[in-house]
Amino acid sequence: MDKPQIRPIVALLKQQYGSRRLQPNGEPLAELVRTILSQNTSDRNSRPAFRALKKVFSRWESLLDASIEEIADPIKGGGLGLIKAQRLQQALVEIKYQRGELDLQFLSAMPVIEAREWLTQLPGVGNKTANCVLLFALGKPALPVDTHVFRVSKRLGLIGTADSLDKAHKILEELVPEKDIYEFHVLMIEHGRQICNARRPLCLRCVLKDVCLSYSKYVIQPLPLRKVT
Repeated sequence: MDKPQIRPIVALLKQQYGSRRLQPNGEPLAELVRTILSQNTSDRNSRPAFRALKKVFSRWESLLDASIEEIADPIKGGGLGLIKAQRLQQALVEIKYQRGELDLQFLSAMPVIEAREWLTQLPGVGNKTANCVLLFALGKPALPVDTHVFRVSKRLGLIGTADSLDKAHKILEELVPEKDIYEFHVLMIEHGRQICNARRPLCLRCVLKDVCLSYSKYVIQPLPLRKVT
């Protein structure tokens, strides 16, 4: 069976959850920090960690000379405090080394592929983190594939069941029209949280059931009625 088309999927999700409009924050460095803190945890945990970090370190330059323990302490509520503290500092040190300053605004003038390649050579930065920076900070058509987008895309048949996360980024960015990337990303996350959850997807309530290649796998088919004799 052919893959479902993206436009009908986005249209159905917009009917269910409403349209979403991208408003880039224009702060790629802060977005990088925020996204590293969000790795392997939920927004509920990472957002307070980001605010706590900003309260202790009002300037990102201050992180360059701080100890790992000093950075880890305010972000420990977000989980993996020491690991993320190390990633943050290493990434910022590398930016300062390569650019001479802690500033990522230069990425706005680069094509998406080149900007992503530059970001992913930083310690602790993969495709998802790089794409978050490019999309949410600079408004570039880069598609972050988080756990919800990954799961729902597999169930819909947009990507293969054995495809890796890195391959999913490439496939979906080729499939999704640039103008739809932001809404596809945020609406797929919303759908993954509310309906297409990991353990027990609510398929009977799903607006995508008519285009989902996995629908029959998750819905118990009714047994035929036995003839009464």
